[in-house]
Amino acid sequence: MTIADIAPRTALQQRYWDPALTEPAQWNPVLEALHSHRSVRNYLPDPLTDETLDVLVSAAQSAATSSNLQAWSVVAVRDPDRKARLAALAGDQAHIVEAPVLLVWLADFARVRQLAGDRGAPIEGADYLESSYLGFIDAALAAQNAVTAAESLGLGTVFIGAIRNKPEEVAAELGLPPHVFAVFGLVVGQPHPDADAQIKPRLPRQAVLHHETYDLPAQRDHVDAYEGRIAAFYGTQQLEHSWTARVLDRLASAARLNGRDRLEESLIRLGFPLR
Repeated sequence: MTIADIAPRTALQQRYWDPALTEPAQWNPVLEALHSHRSVRNYLPDPLTDETLDVLVSAAQSAATSSNLQAWSVVAVRDPDRKARLAALAGDQAHIVEAPVLLVWLADFARVRQLAGDRGAPIEGADYLESSYLGFIDAALAAQNAVTAAESLGLGTVFIGAIRNKPEEVAAELGLPPHVFAVFGLVVGQPHPDADAQIKPRLPRQAVLHHETYDLPAQRDHVDAYEGRIAAFYGTQQLEHSWTARVLDRLASAARLNGRDRLEESLIRLGFPLR
């Protein structure tokens, strides 16, 4: 018998790699879908229809947005050549080219600045770091809604953080005006039948859920327990078995950020003053 033979079966069990977990009484199809999220990196070339794209965007627009500023936009990239150029800028990830569409989510202050310019209105508040955060957060909330919507339709998705590796080049490729920044990409498409995307275990809830005040020492035992569980999961994927080693390697140096160590400089160049 192999590890795969005794792997957790339900979405909740797989999310924590804990066969002892049982679904709570409040369980429903929405919770099942959320707990079943996985990153897909192997796609069929089947096109994504305009109707489906519209539904994903309306789902995204149904997310919360600070003060209803709606400080985000999204560019749908379908052109194979443009996808290939963006893939090259984002670490040559093959699934960007493979999938029918790459959605690039943007923190967008060009729209509100245009409103202010048309009316001769002051807009000093847009120059502050808080406003930049707002655009990034709004884009993330919207994109996560789109992911849930896509997965509910049987589509696969994977986020592309590497779209921030070369922000100026991405902005030029997409024709972004000043005050618009590409926050991340999102590949969407029909998963390939050979795609073996699995639910990746997360840290135990006790490691991330604090009651009343934050308790750092209490996390150690739960993180240690997670090491064993993620190692079992990695074993089924023929991957290295240490989550801690992966985390520490990813943050070991500025070089490991793959160009994103100059993010502040890029933001300022692209029209985000960060006062």
